[in-house]
Amino acid sequence: MKHSGLLLILGIIVALIPGAAALDVVATTSVLWDAVQEIGGDEVNVIYIADPTVCPHLQGDILPGLIQKNAAKLEKADLFLAHNTTMDFATMQAVEKFRDSNGYGKTKWTILKPDASWNTPETALELTDTVLGWLKAADGRNSRAYEERAKQYKEKIIAAGSLTEEEKELLAKKYTVVMAWQREPVEDWLGLNVIDIYAPEFALGGNKTPAKVVDALKADPQKLYALDLLPGGGKIYVIENMQSGEMAKGIAEALEDMAIYANRVIFTNFPKSVEGVDSIPDVLAYNKNLILN
Repeated sequence: MKHSGLLLILGIIVALIPGAAALDVVATTSVLWDAVQEIGGDEVNVIYIADPTVCPHLQGDILPGLIQKNAAKLEKADLFLAHNTTMDFATMQAVEKFRDSNGYGKTKWTILKPDASWNTPETALELTDTVLGWLKAADGRNSRAYEERAKQYKEKIIAAGSLTEEEKELLAKKYTVVMAWQREPVEDWLGLNVIDIYAPEFALGGNKTPAKVVDALKADPQKLYALDLLPGGGKIYVIENMQSGEMAKGIAEALEDMAIYANRVIFTNFPKSVEGVDSIPDVLAYNKNLILN
């Protein structure tokens, strides 16, 4: 009994220590959620709002249901995290509207620098440093634990994104028409040769829609034939971005009509969007292996 009483007293003391309670964190996406939960460990409670299988720009119709699903977590949080007001506008607005309507007070967002990405090993490491800084600023008491977990998380990112010399040589011989959101990892990390990019109507001035890219490819077929991409030669990867919906089917079909073998693959940007892809390191490994395998 004495031992039980002592444990109870110690528990009360710990509960009263400033900063002893876990940080409550609300993230717009599973990207930020993953970094926070990996670095934060037991010192944080974190949720994400947006559906990882759908582009954040396109979630207006489903956000009310997602908000209700997480309603209990939105009353009080120590941190509200977002990528930027362009990508996360709809999600941020929905969270703010819900909290305002329930009298929860003003929502203060902590936001990544503009255009910060996470889908290459380099940018994923930068994201790790940013999230580590956020957690340390909010809870300096656990700084050392956060730093140790961030180090371990970085090791996972590096391992997932590493390429052997043989793999680099193989990838350097491959060509692709790639969705604009995936150009950076495809070109700068994996090292594929980008023939052209495509994007939704609302991006890049509407000049890189799949239809316009197809017109450009058909207008200059010798550009492709010179690459030895005819059957029996090489092939073009038509790389889609899962969260943007089916956009590249027409490009792949047009290439096939030109007697060029097109291998259509679908990259993802978000953890929890594909079964077994539960983290940013998983995203890197998944996308890499789609090409290597």
